[in-house]
Amino acid sequence: MQYPNSEEEIAEIVGKANADATTIEIVGGGTRLGLGNPVNADMQLSTSKLSGITLYEPGALTIVAKAGTPLVEIEKALAKEGQHLPFEPADYRPLMGSKGEPTIGGVVACGISGPKRFQGGACRDCLIGVRFINGTGDIVKNGGRVMKNVTGYDLVKLLAGSFGTLGILSEVSFKVLPLAEKTTTIVVEGPAHSEAIAALSKAATSPFDPTGLAYLPADDKAARVLIRLEGFSNQLEYRAERVSELLQSFGTISRLDDKQHLDIWQQVRECSKFAGRAGSVWRVSVKPGDADGFLNRILNEAELEYFLDWAGGLIWVFACDETLGANGGSAGVTTILRNGLSGIGGHVTLVRASDKDDVANSFQPEAPGVAALSAAIKQQFDPANILNPGRMNASQVKAG
Repeated sequence: MQYPNSEEEIAEIVGKANADATTIEIVGGGTRLGLGNPVNADMQLSTSKLSGITLYEPGALTIVAKAGTPLVEIEKALAKEGQHLPFEPADYRPLMGSKGEPTIGGVVACGISGPKRFQGGACRDCLIGVRFINGTGDIVKNGGRVMKNVTGYDLVKLLAGSFGTLGILSEVSFKVLPLAEKTTTIVVEGPAHSEAIAALSKAATSPFDPTGLAYLPADDKAARVLIRLEGFSNQLEYRAERVSELLQSFGTISRLDDKQHLDIWQQVRECSKFAGRAGSVWRVSVKPGDADGFLNRILNEAELEYFLDWAGGLIWVFACDETLGANGGSAGVTTILRNGLSGIGGHVTLVRASDKDDVANSFQPEAPGVAALSAAIKQQFDPANILNPGRMNASQVKAG
């Protein structure tokens, strides 16, 4: 493992690796290495020594940090000023069974966004600037350190969610927002998934600005629709009452506040329902209006567990070992899920599996035109294919 101390050292290492066709696996905190396809590289490079907040201007609602900065350090600094990252980044250590400290560079590289993505935007929407080293060892800067200076080609959004295949992040800049004065969760107990999706849609299109919309099917507790509301104390109660009235026909209404409220959204954000259990986990992205049809298809094919986030736009799916054994392993269930999107559109991503090597591609295969565009972009940023080869495209496993 290489531990460079600076952006310049990374550039030197990558430049030499490019000349020698030496492949590199990029490591931040090491907590999300299981996401994407396995990488079989000649060497590992850690960004952990590129750490620290380099600029924080609460009045300008911006923060800049080196890529190896622990996420918790950034969240503490923001909370001290009553601010937060609007996209609510998730900690997947319990789900992935990993250790270490999540870094802000890893959050950006994997495009990690939590329940608030529905209202506050994704990680890429809050990212306003990046510095990175491309596959030839060049240091590249794009975007700005403050929102008014964000100009030029939007490489910022291109780097977010590229899993280190286009460049090694060295610094990232974000817009931030104030923390809400008060929060609450409206709970609707009892609805099956069709009614739950209808309730989520009704809340999403209401004028009451929910910041979280999830559905937890029945397990040891009754099925629950969760509607999170945030804002000023003097108007939050009014909005909560109106949402309760709006959804009362869908089931029994109750409220969660304080610790119960925080705990339930941490469970949704971190996919705690499937953490520590033997089996495989997928993320399915669909239009919220298509979630019902997709669920009807897949639940007729296999014994699967699931829950919904983003008003139904994100579906987490779990298959236990018994279900995997009856359906051809993770590869077989992946096929069931991707077939379930036929005529609907969307993406199925295998997040965690003991037999991940048996799956041709953890990510949804791209349409030919999109694949050609992706290959052209990869060629421009990393012509020798030395950065995380195969992570997003299993056919790209070795340089050259």
